[in-house]
Amino acid sequence: MTAPANRALLAGRVLAFVGIVLVAANLRTAVAALSPIVGRVSAEIPLSAVVIGLLGALPPICFAVFGIFTPMLVRRSRLEIVLIGCLVAIVLGHLLRGFAGSVGILVLGSVLTFAGIGVGNVLLPPLVKKYFPDRVGLLTALYVTTMSVSTFVPPLVAVPVADAAGWRLSLAMWAVVGVLALMPWAGILLRGSSQNPGAGVEDVRADVARSLWRSPLAWALAVVFGLSSLNAYAMFAWLPVLLEELTGVSDATAGSLLAVFAFMGFPAGLLIPLIAGRMRNVALLVYLAVALFIAGYLGLLLAPAALPGLWVGLVGLGPILFPLALVLINLRTRTHASAIALSGFVQSMGYFFGAAGPLAFGILYAITGGWTASLILMIVLALGGIGAGAVVARGRMLEDGA
Repeated sequence: MTAPANRALLAGRVLAFVGIVLVAANLRTAVAALSPIVGRVSAEIPLSAVVIGLLGALPPICFAVFGIFTPMLVRRSRLEIVLIGCLVAIVLGHLLRGFAGSVGILVLGSVLTFAGIGVGNVLLPPLVKKYFPDRVGLLTALYVTTMSVSTFVPPLVAVPVADAAGWRLSLAMWAVVGVLALMPWAGILLRGSSQNPGAGVEDVRADVARSLWRSPLAWALAVVFGLSSLNAYAMFAWLPVLLEELTGVSDATAGSLLAVFAFMGFPAGLLIPLIAGRMRNVALLVYLAVALFIAGYLGLLLAPAALPGLWVGLVGLGPILFPLALVLINLRTRTHASAIALSGFVQSMGYFFGAAGPLAFGILYAITGGWTASLILMIVLALGGIGAGAVVARGRMLEDGA
């Protein structure tokens, strides 16, 4: 299923274009909004190191669990209806987090928000393939870049907003972004049109769905995606605390450095989807990411106070694996039904792997009383991307038994 190559970018699909961008803007705000102000939250709602580790692990756990069920939900309904449901969950979750009066409500709100995000994560690649089959690289770059912005803005503003209006508003205000994202998709449904006549969701071939569990391509993409997830969520959960202890910076400065970490995904999200499809050997991008992870963690391990911004920036560039995996989901499938199946598998397995990051990082810190073991673990795990890179470099399609 392809669209004419010369079709104008927004021809008949303005709402879908705006909707995809606004959905992407919701998929990371909750992840990075809490850790810079966790001390302020803990002053009112006591949070132990284990609870903080759990809150850091919730995003990838929820993304994995709810990502598994997303293809099933789409088969029973429509992409757009499932998407609206996930946005409603995100909005309600933000509000619960902001008005939480106990650890249980804070965790419940986080679960609800991250459940909606987990569904949205899986839906975006097939939505791009459905509405923009002629501009997959461009739209992937656009929405991954938007996700990067929604990742680095919350830690930048979390502390100032908490200073001015309290930590509750600092957490709850992101519900507004979810409400905005609902509008274009509600408009599409009210118009009774998907803005792309004839582009219904095909049923994924049964042999393709069954082959995912034994597909080298699917597992390699899951490892690539999971390596990015593991590092990202370990840093979102623990980087501010680590920097405050190792370098003596304030919570505001640590929050700014977390924003630096998140910002590095901006150029990666903009460039990687556009160049990956033109590269003969995308394994080089995986190997580059591994090298960046190792260099950044070695810097934090050996000379944390010397150039903390540089070390954080290097680690922040490692997740170039994230946009690479997303664009390869579309480039290695022929239909958006197969893209839904592969997206659900890769993101679910990848996020299960990624969920170990915050927990392992925090457990090692609790056991040893320092950060050395945690940083060494991240270096060792980064090496796991080398084998996966060789597999994803092959050009075969999922439907061909890759």
